[in-house]
Amino acid sequence: MKNDTKKLKHEQVQYIEFLSSDIDKAKHFYQTCFNWKFTDYGKTYTAFEGDYVDGGFTKGKPQIGSILIVLYSNDIEYTKNKIINAGGIIVKDTFDFPGGKRFHFNDLDGYELAVWTQ
Repeated sequence: MKNDTKKLKHEQVQYIEFLSSDIDKAKHFYQTCFNWKFTDYGKTYTAFEGDYVDGGFTKGKPQIGSILIVLYSNDIEYTKNKIINAGGIIVKDTFDFPGGKRFHFNDLDGYELAVWTQ
């Protein structure tokens, strides 16, 4: 985890770690869909760095049914198409909610994430 105190916010998500059965496939998926950049630490761990949150993928069996991570998009249809084209599966199509709209998808390891827009 980075130690950049400018980005650290009290009681806010700072790091997210996923288990992945295939780290190279996970990296390709998230690079393709969200332009995440990765730093490898051996063959069983890779970290990503974002503007608001950092995280990583470690080799292991994915655990389905954990917390829902929600990403923001300026163009939700464009993002949805990138996810589909990269092999992601839409599990809840775009719907309206107070404050915007969102959809849910499964990544290649079966994790469910969401994308929202205003």
